[in-house]
Amino acid sequence: MTAHSPQKNYDALFAGLGLPTRSDRGIADSEKTFDDGSHYAIELSSVNNLSILDRVIAISSEEGIRINRVDECRGISRLPQAEIKDMLGLCKEHDISLVLSSGPRAIYDTGGFVRSTNGSRMGYRLRGMDNLRYALDEIFYACDLGVRNFLIYDEGLLAVIDRLRLVGDVPKDITLKLSVHCGCSNPAAAQVYEKLGADSINVVPDLDLSMLSEIRQSIQCPIDIFTDTAQEAGGFLLTHRVPDIIRYSAPVYLKVGAISQPQQNYLPTEIEIAERMKQLSCVVEVINRKCRTAKQLST
Repeated sequence: MTAHSPQKNYDALFAGLGLPTRSDRGIADSEKTFDDGSHYAIELSSVNNLSILDRVIAISSEEGIRINRVDECRGISRLPQAEIKDMLGLCKEHDISLVLSSGPRAIYDTGGFVRSTNGSRMGYRLRGMDNLRYALDEIFYACDLGVRNFLIYDEGLLAVIDRLRLVGDVPKDITLKLSVHCGCSNPAAAQVYEKLGADSINVVPDLDLSMLSEIRQSIQCPIDIFTDTAQEAGGFLLTHRVPDIIRYSAPVYLKVGAISQPQQNYLPTEIEIAERMKQLSCVVEVINRKCRTAKQLST
C-alpha cells in the first residue's frame, strides 16, 4: 500500500506569503450523499460494446479499482440482443450498473439541420412523434431484456418515460440519466430536468467550482461530471480538481478517461482503452492522496 504524506496546510502557506488562500472562498461544501452515505462514484462513458466492457473490467480488476457505472453511448439499436445480454451478465457479475443509450437521435435521422452550425445546438434530441415512438420502443425492448438504466438525450422523452414509470407501464426501478448533450449548465435548468424525472444529471464539462456548488445546492439527485473530455469536447483535464469536485458536488459520478480518445462515441483502440484506464488510476490516486475521507459508492 502506498504511504500517504502529511497533508499540507495551503491556507497557512499562502497566507504567510500574503496571498489569498483560494479562489473558491465562500462556496458551500455539499452535505449530500448517495443513499449509502458515500460521496462519489466512478463512471466510464463510451463503453460501447462487449469487447470494450470486457477489457476495462479486466484492467480495473488487475489494478484493484472499483467501477460503479458504465455507459454505452451509441444507441441500443446498434447492439445485437445477444451482446446486450452478455453485457448485462458481465456487469451483474462485477456489480456494475450498465447504462444503455436511447435513440434514434437527430444525428441518425434524415434531417440536415442538426449538421449545420446553428443546428448543432439541437444535440441528440428527437424529431417528431415517430422518433419519440421509436425511442420508446427501444426502452421497452431493453427493459424486457433486463436493462434498468438508460441514458436520455431528449427532455420530452425523459418526461414521457417518467410518467410511464409512475403508472407502472415501464418498470418502476429504472433509472434515467440525463446526457451532457442536453446542455444543463445552471441551477434552474437542473431543477427542471430533475422535475422531469432525471435520476442523475450530466452537466456541461466546463463549469467552474462555484457553478457546480450552485447546482448541487439546488437539486437532490447525483450530478455526473467529466474529469476529462475527448479532444472533440475540448480535451479538458481536471484531475487536480477532483477532490474539490467531490467536496462541492457530492453525490457525484466522476466520468473518467475520455481524454485518451479523439471522439466520445466511437470504438477505441486497445491503446486508447489502456490509456483511459491509466487516467482512471491517476484519478483514484489523487482521491486517495487528497480526499481520504471521501467514500466511494458501494454498489
